[in-house]
Amino acid sequence: MINLEDIGIHLPQGFLFRNISVQINKGDKVGLVGKNGAGKSTMLRMIAGDIQPTEGKIHQPKDCTIGFLKQDIVIDTTQSVFEYLNTSNLVLTKINRRIDEINQALVERDDYESEEYLGLLDELNDLNHEFNVHEGFLWEEKIMSTLKGLGFSDEDLEKPLNTFSGGWKMRAELAKILVNNPDAVLLDEPTNHLDIISISWLENYLKTFDGAVMVISHDRLFLDNVTKRTLEISHGKLLDFAFPYSKYKIVRAEELERLGDAAKQQAKDIKHTEELINKFRAKKNKAAFAQSLIKKLEKTERIQVDNDRVASMNIKFPLSKHPGKWVLELENAGKSYGDKLLFKNVNITVGREEKIALLGANGTGKSTLLKLVMGKIEAEGIVKYGHNVNVAYFAQDQAEQLDKSKTVYETVDEIAEGEIRTGLRSVLGAFLFSGDDVDKKVGVLSGGERTRLALCQLLLSPSNFLILDEPTNHLDIQSKEVLKSALQQYEGTFIVVSHDREFLDGLTNRIWDIEDHTLKIHHYGVKDFLKRKLAVEPTKKNLKEKNTAVKSKEKKDSEVKLSYEEQKELKRRKNKLNNQVSRAEQAIEKLEKRIAELDVVIAELDYSDEANSKKILEEYDQQKQDLDAQMELWEQGTEGLMELED
Repeated sequence: MINLEDIGIHLPQGFLFRNISVQINKGDKVGLVGKNGAGKSTMLRMIAGDIQPTEGKIHQPKDCTIGFLKQDIVIDTTQSVFEYLNTSNLVLTKINRRIDEINQALVERDDYESEEYLGLLDELNDLNHEFNVHEGFLWEEKIMSTLKGLGFSDEDLEKPLNTFSGGWKMRAELAKILVNNPDAVLLDEPTNHLDIISISWLENYLKTFDGAVMVISHDRLFLDNVTKRTLEISHGKLLDFAFPYSKYKIVRAEELERLGDAAKQQAKDIKHTEELINKFRAKKNKAAFAQSLIKKLEKTERIQVDNDRVASMNIKFPLSKHPGKWVLELENAGKSYGDKLLFKNVNITVGREEKIALLGANGTGKSTLLKLVMGKIEAEGIVKYGHNVNVAYFAQDQAEQLDKSKTVYETVDEIAEGEIRTGLRSVLGAFLFSGDDVDKKVGVLSGGERTRLALCQLLLSPSNFLILDEPTNHLDIQSKEVLKSALQQYEGTFIVVSHDREFLDGLTNRIWDIEDHTLKIHHYGVKDFLKRKLAVEPTKKNLKEKNTAVKSKEKKDSEVKLSYEEQKELKRRKNKLNNQVSRAEQAIEKLEKRIAELDVVIAELDYSDEANSKKILEEYDQQKQDLDAQMELWEQGTEGLMELED
């Protein structure tokens, strides 16, 4: 479908990449990877037609449509979110406009037998057929479901798009691309501004998308779930692997090991050749032989080996001092901005060594809750720190607060205390600053490099309680592995906000979820949390609506005449299912009450008493499992009743 033939891009400092040939077919799901600066975003811009290659050609069908989501989109429109998408399909917009014109003309005319009037009717019929072919009758429904999937609420749909933040504008642009169903979708870091639920929705959408997908992402799990092929830009060349990201990494590591061995052998051969040249070039009878060796050496293509392995060292960040049994307590905490309520009546106690992931849709108040804890905003309620608690805070803009005039080494040197100071260069090496990198000024670092440095500085700061707001933003996959490893060994307490599921998996032992203006606590991992969150669980509203529907059907269909035996059998089956529904409802009510009681107990739980805390948490998990089972029984019973009515 899209064919790149001997493509090259030349910059003032030389070729970014050259002699690249690759074909992207319909249905291909491709991850584009490579080090920062390798040319990934440039590659997407070139395929999208935003820039032209310096050399080579790009071949694609004339009617091929491409949707391109950039990192730096600019949207400045007073159109509402819904209208921005509704007018984005030029074909449907043109058809709609002409249909409106014809309908208006037909209302105003009374020459029903004239050829012109009949011609308008024929044109209207043709337009309605064309509108149907382009799925125009499903257009608004598609827009609504896509916007909802990406996190927009009903209230958001009518708001002017230029009143939204950059992240929400990016979501609107992504929705615009998806609803128009292009032949190929190019996505440059699409998960950067999505919450954890919206990322899962996008994954499911792209899995079933018929067209080609090429995506740049630092989210390993997203790449694994969406892509089946990986293209790597390395040393100006394009390497093609028929695997998703994790399998590609294994194959690539094996390949790099072989290349490393070959590079070592080549280095030995080159050294030996240079020794022969130096030995014979001054001798007249051997000068020609030396020249032939020189030419051979000049033609030798040096083997280049990328090394992206995480430094294999064990960094342990010591506590500043040991805190008491609890480190943080919130009493009736709440925050509103005008009429917009974020959360209220948050009562929670955080025990020593708890590892908490704070989740929730964008706009629910995650960053606000962290700022409340840090005392950076005025809010309702009381915030108390425990005995000997020493807090270190990483804000979303932490990297921009670094002193740009200082070097990388100076930035961490002024923070570090104790024994760790003797190994600062090793610590910086683990955060991917090695050699001359440590002497670079902060002002010349990229966004990802500054984030890495800010995190290194934070973890070297004396603390026993870390609060991290989106620490993985702008970090590449390798850097996230370094951070995760460091946090897994951290002996203090931390609360982290992140939308990166791979990063959170195995890192935390608690989940806080801001939903419906309150804070809910879960004691299972992020994968289980997402599975439950994304599942369609019957709510009390569902119970009421479905019961009403069943009763309505019973009343409507009671007039249908059945034989005595049929009526008897129908009544028996209805009674059985009604009993099942009734018992499930009673059990659900009891289980929900007990779970609510346990939520209060767990909030005050002393985790130093391992036996007691284990017993309570096991009961909590069992109650949750029992609730899921009763919900399923209720749903089966209700659906059975509805089937009988049908």
